[in-house]
Amino acid sequence: MKPAVVLHYAWFAARALGVLRPRLGPVFRVEGRAVALTVDDGPHPEWTPPLLDLLARHDVRATFFLIGDRVRERPDLARRVADAGHVLGNHSMTHPHPFAALTPGSIEDEIAGAQDAIVAATGVVPRVFRAPSGNWSPAVLRAAARHRLTPVDWTVNPSDWRSPGTAHIERVLSRSRPGHIMLCHDGGGDRSQTIAALAHVLPRLRARGLTFATLG
Repeated sequence: MKPAVVLHYAWFAARALGVLRPRLGPVFRVEGRAVALTVDDGPHPEWTPPLLDLLARHDVRATFFLIGDRVRERPDLARRVADAGHVLGNHSMTHPHPFAALTPGSIEDEIAGAQDAIVAATGVVPRVFRAPSGNWSPAVLRAAARHRLTPVDWTVNPSDWRSPGTAHIERVLSRSRPGHIMLCHDGGGDRSQTIAALAHVLPRLRARGLTFATLG
């Protein structure tokens, strides 16, 4: 296994255990009794539509970090996300791993390409950026700043990308507290567990007096 790939998985494992947090500079704060639901890796033709339907039923607005290539494949879905009142964020053009190990030029191309694809499909200029897998570095932060993008991380991660089971995703997301940013996914694999978990989590959080904020 290449050293860069080993470093990527070591980084992600440390983050999952809460050992490592990036220093991001300016990050949107979630005020009051609000939490922010963020959704990465879409749009996906199978999972994005039912997720949007679920969010509409509960009157929840989320922040969707979109992958440029997937926006180009399904611009109609990207427009549907925007038209539903959700915030669009930049999640790179191709979601390469490990993102921070790319050359500065490649990082620039990934961010610029996704920005162009999202604008072309929706007319919306993203103002927030999330590095693939939260793989930050000074070069990544500089590239984001050049595009006037604010880096956004997360505080609640159920690792739903691994399909750990609906009960696990539901349990972790239900621990969210005011000010937390929740990480979920609508692309990159079977996301039925995520949608099933959110169907229980969204009303549960509302019953606790929490509201939902978008970022950007």
